[in-house]
Amino acid sequence: MRSGDGVKPGDAARPAEDADALRALVERLLQQIVPGAQLSSLNRLSGGASQESWLIEGEAKGGLVEFVLRRAPGGDGEKRSDAIGLQAEAEVIRAAQAHHVPVPEVMTMLTAQDGLGTGFVMRRVHGETVARKIFRDNRFASVRPLLAGQCGAALAKISRVPIDACPQLPSWPARKRLEDCRAVHISQGLHRPVFEYAFRWLYDHLPAEDEEVKLVHGDFRNGNLIIDENGIAAVLDWEIAHFGSPVEDLGWLCVPSWRFGRIDDVAGGFGSVEQLIEGFETAGGSRVDRHALHFWTVLGTLMWGLVCVRTALEFRAGRFAVEPAVIGRRTSEVELDLMMLTGAREGELL
Repeated sequence: MRSGDGVKPGDAARPAEDADALRALVERLLQQIVPGAQLSSLNRLSGGASQESWLIEGEAKGGLVEFVLRRAPGGDGEKRSDAIGLQAEAEVIRAAQAHHVPVPEVMTMLTAQDGLGTGFVMRRVHGETVARKIFRDNRFASVRPLLAGQCGAALAKISRVPIDACPQLPSWPARKRLEDCRAVHISQGLHRPVFEYAFRWLYDHLPAEDEEVKLVHGDFRNGNLIIDENGIAAVLDWEIAHFGSPVEDLGWLCVPSWRFGRIDDVAGGFGSVEQLIEGFETAGGSRVDRHALHFWTVLGTLMWGLVCVRTALEFRAGRFAVEPAVIGRRTSEVELDLMMLTGAREGELL
């Protein structure tokens, strides 16, 4: 295909809406990555609430080639307010890969001439992201006991990516995170006594902010990890990466909602806090303060509760879809989690 085929003059910077036009543009992009390759299939992947993901499969002289196109909704849709943008996300992924974090290889960034909007193309990584399958399928039986430790090790590697190797990212120390959440809660205009109590608990238990600022993934949890028979094959969805405390990532993984029903396996439904911390510290992460971990787990739980409230309000405002309805009604689950977590002895997680 010649470089101008499939795109009308002046349309190169606009995303393709027509399926045939989209396919033509993706095939042209594929041939730029792998000269001579022919597109065999293009399929939208499920998952990813704020970005589109497309599986690109093609044939080349060396055999099957597989990539994933990650782009803004419709090519140029608005990013979520706390997202760093797809350009910065790709740069963070490349920095993480250079420092031995398991991530998909970024092959190329989209340009205006590609006609596909904003985004980038990654090499496909095979494995599973669905928690139910990871927890139940026999193919993962031998690796399940190792996953909590592997999560800790992966987070240690993330925390060791040099700041100067990353693009400019927001900085969110504990107090700023908490104050931002408080502002969101006030803006929602709802009086929820459990949330109010959780905020008071968090202000009373703020960790000292004297540790070195590190790279934080921001959404490290089951669902954003590709798992294969050997363990963590890749860490996905870096769109809210930032600088802050690495304990934030550890605490987020311990949020009860991310255990997906395996409530006793505190570390993401995979295993124990002890396994998580051992994996983190053994792999070169800084010593984990249990009190700080408790704080970040409570704050992460509250942050998820605010998301649940937001989606419930969206549903009530007219976004009549299954996802906001299901997520919104989980607010009460978060309230129970907050009561349990704030009632635990400081430094201990349930």
